[in-house]
Amino acid sequence: MAVARVMLGGIPLVAHDGPPSQQYKVGAEGRARVRLSQGALVNMRHWAKTAITVSGSGWMGPGLDGLNFDQPLELRCTQPRSIRGTGTSFTLTSTPRPDVAPWALALVDTEWVTTPASVADQVATVTPVDGATLYQVQWMPMFSVYVDREEAMDASAATFDWTLTAEEA
Repeated sequence: MAVARVMLGGIPLVAHDGPPSQQYKVGAEGRARVRLSQGALVNMRHWAKTAITVSGSGWMGPGLDGLNFDQPLELRCTQPRSIRGTGTSFTLTSTPRPDVAPWALALVDTEWVTTPASVADQVATVTPVDGATLYQVQWMPMFSVYVDREEAMDASAATFDWTLTAEEA
């Protein structure tokens, strides 16, 4: 079985000191906090986009100079996203990678056990497990992103460090 790799624009991102580090956070969002007539604070969020940071290092750079960074690129991540609840139907918050199927777990007593899951139109349906009190669906996401990149070389150690900062298009 092939191991999934972080990929940008079809290019595998390989860090020679181990898998690239990944981090998700809310990037841009259409949000405002307003006070109602009685003074109650209300959070109004209409949309949010994910920002992803991928970084690594090794004895050579990531080799991305052939990509067109002026256009959105496909970023396939390996850091799983997850959603949890007591039901067996979950709306995924991002698009799963087409090469890695989402998977599910069920909490039975104090142990998580695997259970099949299917996905159609961003909705994951988990196969119920007798005695389960909680379910969790996990998936490796894929994003269409604009990317800023930073590369550095430490000549004394002959290593390259690189960081990609991506934001959903």
